[in-house]
Amino acid sequence: MSKWLIAGIVMLLGASLVLAATYKSNTDGSGVMTITARYAKAPPAGMDDPAWQHVAPSQVPIAGRDEMADAKGSVSTRVVYTNDEIYFLLSWEDTTCSIIKDSWQFDGMKWAHLKGDEDRIALLFEITRINRFSSRGCAVTCHSPPDLPREEWKLATKSPTEKGDLWHWKAARSSPYQHADDGWLTVAGNPSGSYRETGRRSDDGHGGDVKNETPDGARPAYMRDPSRKPAMNGFLLLEEAVLIRDYSVFKAGEVIPYRLPIKPDGSRFDVKAESRYADGRWTVMLHRKLDTGHDDDVAFNPSKRFSFAIAVFDNSGSNHSKTTRALVLVFKR
Repeated sequence: MSKWLIAGIVMLLGASLVLAATYKSNTDGSGVMTITARYAKAPPAGMDDPAWQHVAPSQVPIAGRDEMADAKGSVSTRVVYTNDEIYFLLSWEDTTCSIIKDSWQFDGMKWAHLKGDEDRIALLFEITRINRFSSRGCAVTCHSPPDLPREEWKLATKSPTEKGDLWHWKAARSSPYQHADDGWLTVAGNPSGSYRETGRRSDDGHGGDVKNETPDGARPAYMRDPSRKPAMNGFLLLEEAVLIRDYSVFKAGEVIPYRLPIKPDGSRFDVKAESRYADGRWTVMLHRKLDTGHDDDVAFNPSKRFSFAIAVFDNSGSNHSKTTRALVLVFKR
């Protein structure tokens, strides 16, 4: 998986006056934007359920940083909840549908990776209080350049009592199984032997993806099982893949996905998703139980407020994102 999974979920302290004005009518005076979840007796049947039209969308400003400092936009955000579930309907402009994620292409002689990554959206909620998160958003937990001293590294909380819940929808890797990868944030460590210490952890259960490559990294190791009908065109699920025995069967121009999604289960599969790209926009519906009973998930109590933030990634596997300022979720019947 990418080294920079949620890098770029940062708050922009120097946001433009345009963004500030947009927040003004929806803030509590502190610059924190309020998103209201509306009660519904019955859950929405999907993204196109007419019930969504009775919920006014909040246009949540997003803006980039560093090389994307000029990138701005908004995420149309609707939230409803029932007696036991919560639903987010999120929509944002994107001029391209990006699901390539470094797929392999054969030119008749050799295999090479296509240029292109994937579109994503990530939501980070407090499970327990994270110092300054409610006012600064993910700026207090996000990635920092790897050459900084260890004590300045981020993508982690400062103490074990501070925990965050990460919902990470990925157009190429989680969308095929209609879910958002469910993870959580804690103090820095390296339980997986990754390239450096991080506070990011996966929830209990299976999920994620594997890289489709031979040991020397020169070509794909797997192809679609020709005896099985694919669950989704354009993707290669690990459960539908077989080892390539004869590379001579491939013709010039053929493409094989590089990232093979693993069938998710357990707490990692708590956040279900529907998605669609049409007319230059992504629309994604995320939903989950209010309280999953898992200690690696935020337990939504409609009588309380919950700090969170959103980041949108455009054809990116690193920190190239557009992000919100600090947000707070409230519930209203």
